Amino acid sequence: MFEPVPRKSLPDAVFDQLQSAIVGGAYEPGAPLPSERELSELLQVNRNAVREALKRLAQARLIAIRHGGATRVLDFRRHAGLDLLPALLVREDGSLDTAVIRDVMAMRSALAPAVAAAAAKRRGSEAVAAAAEPLRSERTLDELQALSLQLWEAVVDASGNLAFRLAFNGLTGVYGRFIPLLTQALADELGDRAGHLALADAIQAGQPDAARAAAQQLTDRGRVGLGRILDALDGATP
Repeated sequence: MFEPVPRKSLPDAVFDQLQSAIVGGAYEPGAPLPSERELSELLQVNRNAVREALKRLAQARLIAIRHGGATRVLDFRRHAGLDLLPALLVREDGSLDTAVIRDVMAMRSALAPAVAAAAAKRRGSEAVAAAAEPLRSERTLDELQALSLQLWEAVVDASGNLAFRLAFNGLTGVYGRFIPLLTQALADELGDRAGHLALADAIQAGQPDAARAAAQQLTDRGRVGLGRILDALDGATP
């Protein structure tokens, strides 16, 4: 289950292996982890590296450290946050977990309309207008990918909602790791310049319902387009 850790960024490497073991089901919730000494021997690293990795696992709410007692695994489904999602997207065998990807896209489609409506209620964001302006001319798909992300970042900021901002950060952390793969998969959404401009214009005009509808239409196009690719991947899985 464990492998010797390469002598580079030891705490990070230890953290990655333990996180993979926990989310991969090697340890049931409530089960004790091996002691620091045992982990040090199994991973062939010093105890300081193990201790630092365990602190990070506790901060991620994957384990509970009890001084003088066993360090126990927490149920990540009940305790962890959005920052765990990137680790869940790829299975131990290296394949993508299409169910998790679908869940991420469903969350995005549910959240985006609320964010857009909140931004429209505050209306007149110069940042939204500036981010939308480059979309008024023809762009390559890669350029549209970057411009769409910039527009959504401006929309989230314009909403004035800290919770939306933190959720956006979490989703962007997931999204950012797979941008080269997602550019083609989201081509229907990214190529809809009119839809992006309608979103920006509705926010500028202070029209929450129109902004909500534009955001829903855009993200649904992306979700459906990516869904077709995930269906093909699922069908190819033996």
